[in-house]
Amino acid sequence: MLNFAIETAREAGQLLLEKFGRVAVSKKGDIDLVTEADLASEALVIERIESHFPKHSILAEESGNAVVIGGENRWKWIIDPLDGTTNYAHGYPCFAVTLALEHQGEIVIGVTFDPTRNELFAAERGRGASLNNKPIRVSATEQLSEALLVTGFPYNFKSRQDFARHLTQFLLNARGVRRDGSAAIDLAYVACGRFDGMWEEGLNAWDMAAGVLLIEEAGGHVSGYDGSQFSIYTPPMLASNGLIHAEMQRVLS
Repeated sequence: MLNFAIETAREAGQLLLEKFGRVAVSKKGDIDLVTEADLASEALVIERIESHFPKHSILAEESGNAVVIGGENRWKWIIDPLDGTTNYAHGYPCFAVTLALEHQGEIVIGVTFDPTRNELFAAERGRGASLNNKPIRVSATEQLSEALLVTGFPYNFKSRQDFARHLTQFLLNARGVRRDGSAAIDLAYVACGRFDGMWEEGLNAWDMAAGVLLIEEAGGHVSGYDGSQFSIYTPPMLASNGLIHAEMQRVLS
């Protein structure tokens, strides 16, 4: 199943790359966008899953709406055919295809493919994580003051009273904070040690599913802001190399 997920992500990513810079854009909310590339990539991924695993269900962001398609929930694919749609629509080359497989409530396979850099991040439960077939590990940074962090801005950040406070405190206490606009890529970068930690509100299951497994299999840790056990269905999310987790948690408390 991991090879299937890798092949599917690569195929969808190639489709996105071919359409990059020449797609129609429409709104699915006041700010949130959808492109014809979203829809084409999603159709490709769903068709492949349905043809290879007809009994599996699919959780997808179909045309802007979260839907579960077909099958039964013992095996469930969780897909985002284009994570970073706003970047994509503006010609900013930071976007990815990400898909994960959940078995009886546990993520067992996760794949994130960045077609602009030809970087394929993959993980299988209990078998580690890789980047282009080479094993990856989280960073060895031990202090928040030496950490490079990443976050995302929720669409409704004006109604999230703690967002500005958290961002300010991390800017003051960490080496740096980045915002790239693709949660799937951000999580993959924590897994391979490019970032030391990440926090974010307002994410959906399809944004996080593959990335959470990548981090866990690369030796990192993912929790709620308060350190509680994490579920991709109940954000917000705190992810790190594990070594700076407690310091990040104190900032978010």
